[in-house]
Amino acid sequence: MSTILITGATGFVGRGLCSRLKTEGRDFRRAVRRQTPEEDTHAVGDIGPDTSWSEALNGIDTVIHLAARAHIMNESASDPLREFRRVNVDGTLNLARQAAAAGIKRFIFLSTIKVNGEQTLPGLPFTEISPSAPEDPYGISKHEAEQGLAEIARETGMEVVIIRPPLVYGPGVKGNFASMMRWIAKGIPLPLGAIHNQRSLVALDNLVDFIITCLDHPAAANQTFLVADGEDLSTTDLLRRVGQAMGKPARLIPVPVGLLKAGAALLGKQAMAQRLCGNLQVDISKAREVLGWEPPVGVDEGLKRAARERDSK
Repeated sequence: MSTILITGATGFVGRGLCSRLKTEGRDFRRAVRRQTPEEDTHAVGDIGPDTSWSEALNGIDTVIHLAARAHIMNESASDPLREFRRVNVDGTLNLARQAAAAGIKRFIFLSTIKVNGEQTLPGLPFTEISPSAPEDPYGISKHEAEQGLAEIARETGMEVVIIRPPLVYGPGVKGNFASMMRWIAKGIPLPLGAIHNQRSLVALDNLVDFIITCLDHPAAANQTFLVADGEDLSTTDLLRRVGQAMGKPARLIPVPVGLLKAGAALLGKQAMAQRLCGNLQVDISKAREVLGWEPPVGVDEGLKRAARERDSK
């Protein structure tokens, strides 16, 4: 059984992954920014092109790289793409080169479905062979990191596994998904009762299970995988099922999509309207066929777990 180094271990996905690894008795080390009293941590400072990983990589067989610059709600950088590249491209490739030099066998990289793009046509989900079409700085930086990792794998023989999830939800989720849960909990009427799109999501427990599957599966080497729950939902259906999970019926007003988009355009919120009304579907057939993987948690159970965490606070 391999010894694992995890970056981004204190983040949303990292906490879930470490909890599962600990339950399974796996040997892992958490790379953190500042040293903590825990024995399983190693301080590396900020992640960038000059970060030294030599001590953190000592005795490690596998790296799971979760750390990234992402989800900047109020961007303050004058050149956002440059900042995303510094961490997500230069920082990732610096770690990968040092990992290869240290004899690391496998490097698992958590990317994003944004590498493929922001939307799909109805009934035409993204697959691993879909053209890459990132639109925002985050997606662009992740795409460039993927390209660099593939080159390092070819040059060094280190196995690289790339995982592209869509929106991840679960215990401790933040951002827009957490806002949606707060709206429903407060009983706020939402004009989202007539949206018939299809969007893929992935429960935290499903993503963690997939990452762990990729740790040791021989067929995962040098592959890219899309991962999701295997059930697509419209925004309207998602809100209703979140309400059911929380025991708080969602108060949805059936406003036509055309009016929603027009109102969003007037407010300069076209991107938000696209996320609410557009399609973004992910085909996980490759994960099923190549790795024999099935999502262990259904959507409703995943939503209940997220709701329980919120209710316990």
